[in-house]
Amino acid sequence: MRPTGPVVRAAERRLQLFTGRAHPEMAARIAAELGTALVPTQARDFANGEIYIRHEESVRGADCFVIQSHTHPINTWIMEQLIMIDALKRASARSVTVVAPFYGYSRQDKKHKGREPISARLLADLLAAAGADRIITIDLHTDQIVGFFDGPVDHLFALPTLADHIARLTDHSRLTVVSPDAGRVRVADRWCDRLGAPLAIVHKKRDKDIAHQVSVHEVVGDVTGRVCVLVDDMVDTAGTICAAADALYAAGADDVIVAATHGILSGPAVDRLKNSRVSRFLFTDTLPTAAATGLDKVEVLSVAPLIAQAIREIFENGSVTSLLEDL
Repeated sequence: MRPTGPVVRAAERRLQLFTGRAHPEMAARIAAELGTALVPTQARDFANGEIYIRHEESVRGADCFVIQSHTHPINTWIMEQLIMIDALKRASARSVTVVAPFYGYSRQDKKHKGREPISARLLADLLAAAGADRIITIDLHTDQIVGFFDGPVDHLFALPTLADHIARLTDHSRLTVVSPDAGRVRVADRWCDRLGAPLAIVHKKRDKDIAHQVSVHEVVGDVTGRVCVLVDDMVDTAGTICAAADALYAAGADDVIVAATHGILSGPAVDRLKNSRVSRFLFTDTLPTAAATGLDKVEVLSVAPLIAQAIREIFENGSVTSLLEDL
């Protein structure tokens, strides 16, 4: 028999932020932008490397946002995020949104040869299996990854943050936007529209007259006497971007600035940045860049306000698309 009496109104919706151990500084900046605090979470490793997670506040009925950028050691932090999501779903969270400023395995988005995996799709499946309802990320390596997740994916872009900073540093009339390879031309076109600058491309090809694995870089477009802005989504070992910069200087460029969203900076990257003729490297704080903080030519811009605004729009049932309208 249905009980009688006054209807009890459900509690107001609650927004809760959580962070793993990969990049807690980024999560703290997002929380500060939203005027809230991160929910305390126990996270520790067992002797055999297994991860233990326990969230220390009730999450029942809450809209939860799990912030974890997939930095080195990438597999550890992905697993930690999966366990955090599972803990939230089992504790009756109303919704769980994955906030992955840098989405791991994004370069493995298709099969180049037989018997290869599509690891970017596998990661999307793992997040969904753990209980994620939604993903927020920034500058995926390719747009098609959005379709790998069977739920909403809010794909944000750091272009306005980076491009507007460059516009304040340099004379617009001298700028040329440069794509480091043919695959980034579409992104470079957006930069051209934003800065009102022409486009050039660094074309890499095999040199038939030299040994097999040697390649040469040809610059398509006039860069003589120009300030060239090399744009890319990520810098990992920095080999490709520094070689492209050398090609631009050889073609007569007056200066080269590198702007990339994700500063992965693996292995020899920091030494290559230090020894490169590039005058300035601009990254965002999607990943920790502590290894390069001592370099005067490295500058890190925060995208925490962008992510915080996306979280606010989602929680308030607003429009995340409005954040993309000025691209």
